[in-house]
Amino acid sequence: MLNFLARRIAQIVPTLFFVSVLIFSLQQLLPGDPALVMAGEERDPAVIEQIRRQHRLDQPIPVQYVYWLKGVLSGDFGESLRNKMPVRELIAQKLPVTLQLGSMAILIAFFIGIPAGIVSAVKKGTAWDYGANLFALWGISTPNFWLGILLIFLFSIKLGWLPASGYVPLTEDWRASLAATIMPAFVLGNAISAILMRHTRSAMLQVLESDYVRTARAKGLSERVVILKHAMRNALTPIITLGALELGTLLSGAVLTEQIFSIPGFGKLIVDAVFNRDYAVVQGVVLVTATVYITLNLVADVAYIFVNPRLRARR
Repeated sequence: MLNFLARRIAQIVPTLFFVSVLIFSLQQLLPGDPALVMAGEERDPAVIEQIRRQHRLDQPIPVQYVYWLKGVLSGDFGESLRNKMPVRELIAQKLPVTLQLGSMAILIAFFIGIPAGIVSAVKKGTAWDYGANLFALWGISTPNFWLGILLIFLFSIKLGWLPASGYVPLTEDWRASLAATIMPAFVLGNAISAILMRHTRSAMLQVLESDYVRTARAKGLSERVVILKHAMRNALTPIITLGALELGTLLSGAVLTEQIFSIPGFGKLIVDAVFNRDYAVVQGVVLVTATVYITLNLVADVAYIFVNPRLRARR
């Protein structure tokens, strides 16, 4: 196990290095002159030249990258051109918001999608199966922005049960925080639960036809034990992979949903940074997002081993 973790972490380091090079290189392709953006309405050539020297924009691109990488390794992602704040502080403000929203969404997706997929596989060809597939089709086909507006109209305007927009940190008032994020979390979790249902159904159908499941039934084990202990445990591997990838997508920012519910998360931060040509913020957010994706893949690999003990010998 320790050797496996050491190998995976050793692979992460060059991957992150390559990602950092890619992020910095693609940043240079964005239109516009960073010095002019920083100068704002000031077009004095002396001021622009001072900005270039201050931010080392007059240096070759490889030299700029080295200085940027040294700052990143020390926790310094630069300063936002728009807010005049360290990018590290902006990320620290926005990431917990998206982390809470994404975690709630993935939990909703797991609680809906996995049981629906299991029932659909076990009750194949019945009304339960058709109902679960209809739910999956509805979840995949429903646009997030439309569902979000519909939920606001129903639960906020008509019933008055939940706030229509805004965000309250968990540390201030956990009840108000959950009330403000439950609707956007359901909007995001709805589509993911439909995808999870389809993958769970497919994996369960394949496992239920395997020899060891037939052997377990032949031994007289109850159907509940066969399904939950033998079949579902072996069908979880693709579901864990999908869950990790979907959570990574959520943590990178759900732009439309955050805009509809006025949630100040990662998605809104990156969109504003791109439109305002806030280069340091774009680089910092993309690098953090890539790191989250890679870390979640590592967590998924470790989870495989705990879910399926047969994989331990292969590691």
